[in-house]
Amino acid sequence: QVQLVESGGGLVQAGGSLRLSCAASARTFSNYGMGWFRQGLGKERDFVAAISASGGTYYGDSVKGRFTISRDNAKNTVYLQMNSLKPEDTAVYYCAAKLSALRYYSRTADAYDYWGQGTQVTVSS
Repeated sequence: QVQLVESGGGLVQAGGSLRLSCAASARTFSNYGMGWFRQGLGKERDFVAAISASGGTYYGDSVKGRFTISRDNAKNTVYLQMNSLKPEDTAVYYCAAKLSALRYYSRTADAYDYWGQGTQVTVSS
């Protein structure tokens, strides 16, 4: 069983930045593909970004060029640096994990086996 704990959410003005962190309890964290998803009020859970076990990164179209996903295997942590935030980025952000092959990633929420509790990001206009 893998536990994921997100942190770093909060209230920020449009144009500002936040960095989300997701700490994982997995003993072999380096073998996990990781993803960030978000869910706005009354909306479906959408793909934000993913990073494979080998470090390949992938982004949703709406955040490409503004958000950066990274991982620190020594700290069992994945990060989401969010710049140039917009009000439409307001959502609960979830971290997800899947034990996977080195280059595996997925944009589909159902592909992931473990989820964090989420952290709220609110961007004011």
